[in-house]
Amino acid sequence: MSKFFINRPIVAMVIAILMVIIGLVAMTGLPVAQFPNIVPPEIKVETTYTGADALTVEQSVATPIEQQMSGVDYMNYMYSTNANNGMMTLKVIFDVKTDTNIDQVLTQMRQNQASSQLPEEVRSYGVTVQKSTSSPLIMFALYSPKGTYDSIFLANYANININDQMTRINGIASVTVFGAGQYAMRLWVKPDQLAKLNITVPEIVDAIKDQNTVNPAGQVGAEPAPPGIEYTYSIRAQGRLETPEEFAQIVLRANPDGSLVRLKDLARVELGSQTYSMVGRLNGKPSAVLALYQLPGSNAIAAVDGVTRLMEEVKSNFPPDLEYSIALDTTQSVREGIKEI
Repeated sequence: MSKFFINRPIVAMVIAILMVIIGLVAMTGLPVAQFPNIVPPEIKVETTYTGADALTVEQSVATPIEQQMSGVDYMNYMYSTNANNGMMTLKVIFDVKTDTNIDQVLTQMRQNQASSQLPEEVRSYGVTVQKSTSSPLIMFALYSPKGTYDSIFLANYANININDQMTRINGIASVTVFGAGQYAMRLWVKPDQLAKLNITVPEIVDAIKDQNTVNPAGQVGAEPAPPGIEYTYSIRAQGRLETPEEFAQIVLRANPDGSLVRLKDLARVELGSQTYSMVGRLNGKPSAVLALYQLPGSNAIAAVDGVTRLMEEVKSNFPPDLEYSIALDTTQSVREGIKEI
């Protein structure tokens, strides 16, 4: 073979040039990460059963989904974790040779088959199915240097103003915000008042569902209209309740004497966190941490550069006394390794 190329140097040069060109083209599409992508694909199924303990979540949520998930094509194994805050996380591990997009579709189909067996509260909350990696790519910490904001505000600021923009960056699969739960209207029911007024918690839940709704009010003057009507007006009525004071006025029952039992009579209503199971701290200050997970097969350095630029852009819109820092960057070792090449 060597004699062939010695006698035909032009052919050898053409092949060498083609190999260089192909290598340069392929290099732009190669994933860059600290370790090669040899980990089996992982699909994560998440949902929350509000108010349920870990055992209830396992029996009523995890078990039906796992039963439907058994036997899915090319699955190696699966395992679930159930917490006392009602959260269920199921991770399905597939064969390393499979396509993660196909794995996600197969998992979603099996989860849909289990939907009819899940509690109504879980179906209303929703079940998410997404590609997952075991560890975050980069972590940002939002904090208030002077302590102006608590961890609930910081976590919700991240969820509302940063989370969606982060997931649009190429190479980012998902974003998880740690530190506190999302805003929620908290009802701290007084047991003695429940017993005194003979009202149960399900009655309170039903009253909130009935009176906290969106009610389209229709139009005035729409066709067919009487003669002389020249304009059509769209009516906008008050929809969902927004403040603790509005929730406190929810009517639970009318007494025989005409008086009304309202929610404020047997519960303390306040705007708080959806869950108090975690609290974020950075150097002793309240904080919220955004953990960004890499999309399998993507370029880690390009993804980190993209989210870092985005954080600098959104920083200009931060309210006073709000800063961010990089708590973890797994691409630092990759960058140092590239410098030595």
